[in-house]
Amino acid sequence: MKSWLSFLRGNRRPATGRTAQNPLAADGPVGARTTHRKTARSDWVDPETLMQIQSLELRARYVVEGFLLGLHRSPYHGFSVEFTEYREYSPGDDPRYIDWKLNARSDRYFIKRFEDETNLRCQLLLDVSRSMVFGSVGYTKLDYACTLAATLSCFLLKQRDAVGLITFDEQLREVVPPRFHASQMHRLLTALERPVAGSQTRLELPLTHLLQRRQKRGLIVVISDMLSADEAFVAEMSALRASGHELAIFQILDPQEIEFRFETPTLFADLESGREIDADPWAARAGYRAAIDRHLKWLAESCREHGTSLHVCRTDWPLERALASFLLDRDRGASGGQHVFDDHLATTLVPGENANLLTRPPRPA
Repeated sequence: MKSWLSFLRGNRRPATGRTAQNPLAADGPVGARTTHRKTARSDWVDPETLMQIQSLELRARYVVEGFLLGLHRSPYHGFSVEFTEYREYSPGDDPRYIDWKLNARSDRYFIKRFEDETNLRCQLLLDVSRSMVFGSVGYTKLDYACTLAATLSCFLLKQRDAVGLITFDEQLREVVPPRFHASQMHRLLTALERPVAGSQTRLELPLTHLLQRRQKRGLIVVISDMLSADEAFVAEMSALRASGHELAIFQILDPQEIEFRFETPTLFADLESGREIDADPWAARAGYRAAIDRHLKWLAESCREHGTSLHVCRTDWPLERALASFLLDRDRGASGGQHVFDDHLATTLVPGENANLLTRPPRPA
């Protein structure tokens, strides 16, 4: 399995410099704290403030309730329900569901009818390996990922969808089958709050598990830093898409993993493999950024090729942005649009020629 150190090259130096942990370590770099950039949406919650709430459930509900208030003022309604048929418009019907294209052809008003409950089954796959316990913004990637998983669960259960969870590292840790039940949120939160146990990452493992179980077609959401994604993962992703499943990936990255703004000679230690490299960040920065650039672009193209949506999330970005991106993608999917990688996110996040864009605040979804 490819280590994160494969991204770090350049001039190495003797092991005489200050020792600090690498971009995937638990406590982050010494003296290199990344400050949160102000977002363009004043109604989105600063993630650093959000993470001060100790209860995972309260964090998720806070994000969802605030997001839903904004959603009522947006055009994205009824995204998770299934369209069944048309009926003629009657006074008092919600005009949001008028099919205007059909009106243009027939000069009559028709309303889209939806099922009261959906058949959507969502399985969340959460990476809890050691690489996820790094954080340079006051909390870890795993804190952010668990909060995102809880937020998606809360949101989908409110939409009357069945939600399940698999946590994994080099093996499956927790398996909660998809259910729509009053106690399901409690089961999901209990699994999310289990401590990290493993070290290595096998991204293809939960996908293989789902393929072997021949589960009903549904939505599969992978939440991981995706730094160890390889051809084995892509092969399983392709097999799931061929089986009729819909896939979405949330790639969780710390700002330091993108920008690599270490200033002094540092000993980088990989938490998963234990391997160490002593390097001068000024000499290694260009090579690291070029390597991570290639990996991000390869992952984006692989997702495009196999019809998988990719949402790249910096841990200093509000969770509402991830939820809005997910909702927009679902809305496009419901209307026949293909789930594709967000090109704006690609240019914002990928270093290299677009490195100057890293300092820009995220555009509202």
